[in-house]
Amino acid sequence: MTKATKRFKSFGKGSYVEPEPLSFELYDEEFKCVPQIQGSVMLNMVKDSQDPDGAAAASIITDFFGKVLVPESYERFETLINSPDKIVTVETLGEITSWLIQEYTSRPEKQPED
Repeated sequence: MTKATKRFKSFGKGSYVEPEPLSFELYDEEFKCVPQIQGSVMLNMVKDSQDPDGAAAASIITDFFGKVLVPESYERFETLINSPDKIVTVETLGEITSWLIQEYTSRPEKQPED
């Protein structure tokens, strides 16, 4: 009888990277973002983007900003994107979202320490 091999791998603390500041500018206002987000935020965006309901798909982007912007910036951002004078197009929102996703997913990762 052979001894069974234990299948196990420890991921330690995950792939934590010392966060760098992250922000963007729109209409001469700087909006600060959290330096890192949970991987589940990205996975839920992908899952929810498959919803055939257009309204549900549109809410993904607004929900995303609620998760990535620090509270003070989120309040100003909401005011800006609902302003009757300063128009922020769907294309611009999409560009900002794409850039943020790229920043959150492209950061170099340190390997977890043993």
